[in-house]
Amino acid sequence: MNPVKGAGAAEPVAAASVAVPEAAGVAAGGGAGAPGDGSRGPAGGGRRAALGSVALVVSGGISVQFGAAVAVTLMPRAGAAGVVTLRLVAAALVLMLVCRPKLRGHARADWGTVVVFGVAMAGMNGLFYQAVDRIPLGVAVTLEVLGPLALSVFASRRLVNVLWAGLALAGVVLLGGGGFGSLDLVGVAYALGAGVCWALYILFSARTGRRFPQADGLALAMAVGAVVFLPIGIAQAGGALIVPSTMALGAVVAVLSSVLPYTLELLALRRLPASTFAILMSLEPAIAAAAGFLILNQALSWPQALAIALVIGASMGAVRTQIRGVSG
Repeated sequence: MNPVKGAGAAEPVAAASVAVPEAAGVAAGGGAGAPGDGSRGPAGGGRRAALGSVALVVSGGISVQFGAAVAVTLMPRAGAAGVVTLRLVAAALVLMLVCRPKLRGHARADWGTVVVFGVAMAGMNGLFYQAVDRIPLGVAVTLEVLGPLALSVFASRRLVNVLWAGLALAGVVLLGGGGFGSLDLVGVAYALGAGVCWALYILFSARTGRRFPQADGLALAMAVGAVVFLPIGIAQAGGALIVPSTMALGAVVAVLSSVLPYTLELLALRRLPASTFAILMSLEPAIAAAAGFLILNQALSWPQALAIALVIGASMGAVRTQIRGVSG
């Protein structure tokens, strides 16, 4: 998700459906034919359309994680908080211009939902970028995805989820070498905090999608997140935020980590069931590890690679269990 999603997140931001399939509808709101409702699944679009939709989702994940890797290279110029600010502000401007959401006609509860959604988005991004400033990208995403995984386990309430939780725990223990001695503990804490925000993002993205049409809620929430984080970014980065080259790279991060993935996933979810989307998003840690290796030269040890594989397996298993529980 982060995750962004994400955020990079997570990167978590667009990966909200890892735990709760209905959250996939946030980008287009509710109603018949909305993304994630299954009304235009692969059976209707044909095998080629289904494969194309899968390719769109994977491409979105690659965009998110490589955007996060680019963000890490920008941190020496503007700091983690400055990079988050540039990303949120740029993404908010693009989404507000494209979506042009209506500001009138919404109840107080609608605004309360979108504000909490925006704050969760800001927290998820802020904590995640602080994490990747201290620990490898693949490790950070693996720890962050524990938030959606925990939400999936609790939401399903099935005994088999004890197995998935145990598998994820084994992966985390292996990732830390038994005590996280090789990792920056502050970075680990930031990644886990981002995971908590990712879980909140999932819950409120679904609610926002039901209350606002099309991508209006997402655009408004992104604007809220940008406003919330702007003072923090100014305090840390100051004048670095308005250096043309830094602003340009920040715009690149926003496009790669937010605008492009949202667009690709929205297109994919018009033909792809949210359940399939959720499972595909469980691959985020592996994509993040590849991005960290290719762009940041962050090689993983064999135990760390195995740990990431265990967490991915736990995520996929938990999602499939939840889907079966809902369909049954």
